[in-house]
Amino acid sequence: MIKVDISNVWGDLSLPDLLGAEQEVFQAHKILTEGKGPGNDYLGWLDLPTFEETDEMRRIRRAAERIRSDSDVFVVVGIGGSYLGPRAAIELVKGQNHNLRGKDPQVFFAGNNLSTRAWQELCALLEGKDFSINIISKSGTTTEPAIATRALRWMLERKYGAEKAKKRIYVTTDPARGALRQMATEEGYETFVIPPNVGGRYSVLTAVGLLPMAVAGINPVDVMLGAARARKELDIRSFENPAWQYAAIRNLLYRKGKAIEMLCCYEPSFRYFAGWWQQLFGESEGKDGKGIFPATAEFTADLHSLGQMIQQGERNLFETVVRFTAPRKKTSIEVDWKNLDGLNYLEGKTLDFVEEQAFLGTLNAHVDGGVPVIVLQTDEVDADTLGELFYFFELSCGISAYMLGVNPFNQPGVEFYKKNMFKLLGKPGY
Repeated sequence: MIKVDISNVWGDLSLPDLLGAEQEVFQAHKILTEGKGPGNDYLGWLDLPTFEETDEMRRIRRAAERIRSDSDVFVVVGIGGSYLGPRAAIELVKGQNHNLRGKDPQVFFAGNNLSTRAWQELCALLEGKDFSINIISKSGTTTEPAIATRALRWMLERKYGAEKAKKRIYVTTDPARGALRQMATEEGYETFVIPPNVGGRYSVLTAVGLLPMAVAGINPVDVMLGAARARKELDIRSFENPAWQYAAIRNLLYRKGKAIEMLCCYEPSFRYFAGWWQQLFGESEGKDGKGIFPATAEFTADLHSLGQMIQQGERNLFETVVRFTAPRKKTSIEVDWKNLDGLNYLEGKTLDFVEEQAFLGTLNAHVDGGVPVIVLQTDEVDADTLGELFYFFELSCGISAYMLGVNPFNQPGVEFYKKNMFKLLGKPGY
């Protein structure tokens, strides 16, 4: 289970501060699980994790087997949680270079931007490849994925013919409503469900995330088992609960003027998971003039770019560092007889040992520099840990947002830019 180390926050907080927030955290957790807070019609994610394989998961597994057998490339079309969750999972477990390995289908993502260059690059990558697509959207009318969907459908029909193309289009959408549901019904596409009571940024443990994961070779059952274990173990109503510790400390630090949280990890493959976390907390908490600004950093690389700012800049941030258990397979540093780089003092030491010392040295430097640091220690990078992390952050976010006094499940501010864009584009009604 995830362990939260809060021993490096006491320069800004005290134990009485934390104990004084116990009733507040209890109430936030109670409001969340009993469905008595604002946004309570979007709490379906709480009950998604299960120890049993559901009918939907069996359908996902069968569809993934079919895609893996007939497709060189799988294109996931979506934006926001519809794209960040699947990409976070695949890159963390399979690695940033998973598309170069050749064993599993390549997985590309479309419909998350309006870049002509990115689109043309994707088209070039699809040349001469057998491919299938997964359109993920509750409505089917969000601009970016809708444009990509229209173009990819045309490419499939031109390549395979209208009827065969239908067998290569998989739709993940609302069970009954929306333009995409109507399209899927009329065209006969295979469909998977985004439950109406699950918002996009909380949807990674539905078919939204599980189908792309399965195509990439990640067992969705293992992911769900990790999430189900987290669901059970995070139901504790005390500060023995890691989610309580994380939610409470980040809110208490915010009240002390720490308005920026920087999520850090020493694994490059964590980058898109950090992006998923950024959307989860940014859209859930950033409203009503409130909210901790979610930033991300990849250590040690970003210590050579952001390190100066973190160490000696304005004291308005705190760090949350995610630590994974060291890999079982070790890499040792060899001797070099010339020793021109001066590294022979590391002879025989493992790379993960060096990385651990970099973490400890950075931790001590930042704490000494006035940056509180929360450390989240978890297990090996695998599907089980992935499910655990997803559920931990979702639960923590719900509790934290209710502590902050905001609705964790809406995002009214997102519509402002869309209205302006639609007006400039000349969309009817704007």
